Amino acid sequence: MTPAGPRARDASAVPDVAALPPDPVSSLNVANAVTVLRALLVPAFAVALLHDGGDDDAWRVGAWAVFAVASLSDRLDGHLARSRGLVTKFGQVADPIADKALTGAALIGLSSLGELPWAVTVLVLLREIGVTLLRFFVIRHGVIPASRGGKVKTALQGLAIGLYVLPLSGLLASARAAVMVVAVAITVVTGVDYVARAVTLRRTSERAEMKRARRAARAEQIGRAR
Repeated sequence: MTPAGPRARDASAVPDVAALPPDPVSSLNVANAVTVLRALLVPAFAVALLHDGGDDDAWRVGAWAVFAVASLSDRLDGHLARSRGLVTKFGQVADPIADKALTGAALIGLSSLGELPWAVTVLVLLREIGVTLLRFFVIRHGVIPASRGGKVKTALQGLAIGLYVLPLSGLLASARAAVMVVAVAITVVTGVDYVARAVTLRRTSERAEMKRARRAARAEQIGRAR
């Protein structure tokens, strides 16, 4: 997965567009252009990865180069959006979607080539999709900031996927497997942590407090009426 940018700090966060304030700037800006470019690189990466059944080393190196450029572009569009005041609703939604598309294409592609267990791909994608849906569920209560563990997870996923894309063998192949194991473990742990923080936010947010206050007021009114 690509590192989370300022517009979507967990790289799994797709905000509720209706809950976002109107854009102060146009969506047609350089930061969003970089985001769109990253999304367009996804099919190019998939074609290079799967070329000749994944057995052409030159194409595999090319796929790695595309993956690296796409990953770095996430840092670039985030920096541009923050430094130039170009944060938009389009960017907040498109940025994490582009990240997930890139990660998903890589994991599914590697599994289809028989180089990565499907269990890893399914587990990682379920975590990412689940966290995204959870963010939709609690967005009205607030935004959960990215944790240090989430940032480490993103970096390790990107590193592990990049190593698997490269045509490695021997000790290097064993090393990438170890990196992937650690990445998956942190992916699961941070996913559980995210669920816990979402539950806490839902219980302690200002919106939740207001609901409890209204319920208490109604209960008191009903008690007086009786």
